[in-house]
Amino acid sequence: MKLTVVSICLNAERFIASMLSSVARQTWLDREHIIVDGGSTDTTLEIVHSHAAAHPGCIVLSGPDNGISDAMNKGLAAATGDVITFLHADDFYPQDDILQQVAECFCSKPGLEWLTGGLIHVDTANRPIRTYTVRRWSYRRLLRGNIIFHPATFIRREVLKEVGSYDIDLRYTMDYDLWLRLGRRSPPFQLTKPLAAFRIHAASCSVQALDVAFKEEFRVRCRYLQGKPLQRGLHWVYFWLKYLPNRFSLGGTYAR
Repeated sequence: MKLTVVSICLNAERFIASMLSSVARQTWLDREHIIVDGGSTDTTLEIVHSHAAAHPGCIVLSGPDNGISDAMNKGLAAATGDVITFLHADDFYPQDDILQQVAECFCSKPGLEWLTGGLIHVDTANRPIRTYTVRRWSYRRLLRGNIIFHPATFIRREVLKEVGSYDIDLRYTMDYDLWLRLGRRSPPFQLTKPLAAFRIHAASCSVQALDVAFKEEFRVRCRYLQGKPLQRGLHWVYFWLKYLPNRFSLGGTYAR
């Protein structure tokens, strides 16, 4: 069971070493780590190339791209693992056996298509801010909002080929669009522990970006409510009731 970890980055010199180390320390050795750099102008590439020289399973791709979705799709195209996950420059694995636990789940469940778990928000000094447990699954709940954490989600490569890659026209909610496609096909297996840590810092998001992301998320949701005008109307009401009180809070429902 080979796992592929894809990490995209751009001018990420501040935190990328922590992410790289957390992958290198994983006890599951049948893995590859693909780094997709969008053309960093700081020392990110120096850090990445130095790391790759010491870790043969680390592959570096660098060059301009057309946004996050395009960069992630480049990583998907290069991946050779049986199972693929994404862990970007600001994120890291909180324990050294995360990949082992995930791989053992897939090995013991041959029909398992995707798996997800909880998430920890940390600050710039790696201090925990809040721990999010895995959300109770139903496709109806997913239609109401994104209940899946991107860096804590693992998908069989063959399944990704069948459902399609990330939509390059989406800037913020490309993961949500993917979950909706996957969720129509099968429910995820849920591990009841945090599988990744997501770092909160000044450059990670902005209120303006969150506002745009909320609206893009609603547009994505409407794709999957085609032909159901009543449900679309109800989801519009639900969207505003749910997100308006939380949109300025990093601890709100829109926790990636």
